[in-house]
Amino acid sequence: MQQVAISQKSLILAYIKLLRPEQWAKNLFIFIPLFFVGDFFNLDALFKVGVAFVSFSLVCSAIYILNDYRDIDADRAHPKKRERPLASGEVSKAVGLAMMAVLAVAGLGTGLILNFWFFAVLLTYVGINIGYSFGLKHIGILDILLIASGFLLRTVSGGIVADVPISQWLIIMIFLLALFLAIAKRRDDVVLGADSGVLIRKSVRNYNLEFVNACMTMIAGIIVVAYLMYTISDEVVVRLGEHLVYTSVFVIAGLMRYLQITLVEKNSGSPTKILYKDSFIQVTLMGWILSFFWLIYLG
Repeated sequence: MQQVAISQKSLILAYIKLLRPEQWAKNLFIFIPLFFVGDFFNLDALFKVGVAFVSFSLVCSAIYILNDYRDIDADRAHPKKRERPLASGEVSKAVGLAMMAVLAVAGLGTGLILNFWFFAVLLTYVGINIGYSFGLKHIGILDILLIASGFLLRTVSGGIVADVPISQWLIIMIFLLALFLAIAKRRDDVVLGADSGVLIRKSVRNYNLEFVNACMTMIAGIIVVAYLMYTISDEVVVRLGEHLVYTSVFVIAGLMRYLQITLVEKNSGSPTKILYKDSFIQVTLMGWILSFFWLIYLG
């Protein structure tokens, strides 16, 4: 009886693992437009964005299952991904596909009820990721651009649901940051492939360490310049004052730490895992959020 209970518990944990709930942190980008417009305590808008977060999370989990199903053979050759439920055999393919269908219908259905244009953005995200899973991820450079577009769509959908404007500066910086993180993740694939002698994914053929290091450095520099220009722009100075430029310290420190993790410690596989584990990144992010909160809501 005890062994049966343990087996059932392990199976439930495998199902949860298949959903990758730790990756739902990416969907917090949906809240960004509401926060930056200074209306974060509008309970009606906050509730709608919260529902959008749930809807996006369900759809994302369905996409993760699709990716895992398509990449079973490749994941089994990966030193870390081979522990995923489908690759390890903890969850059968049939059960995985059934879960994917239920999650997709629930997520898209919730999105359609919430807001038609949000549903349209959600459907666009699904379409891009289906294309990504069925071959586009094997095309170098395009693969990281598609990953970055996912973060941009999350942000845009948050603005749609909350019915708030999204500045061009916000769009630019979100896209650049997402591109930076996607390149860092691809670098990890290059390093793992070089160490193991196994081709982790086909798109890695289009990358090497020299190229990804140069791209990361370039994008990091562009992010800093874009952020500084944003903080001293006339629109922002009028709305938030001249002190916003000092928050660039958190941005620079955070980027430098991420570069250190990637280039020195060679540990850039998952941005969300780094966010959960690295105290330096957590402190800089919290400092940045609190400084904005003070300027927008208390300043």
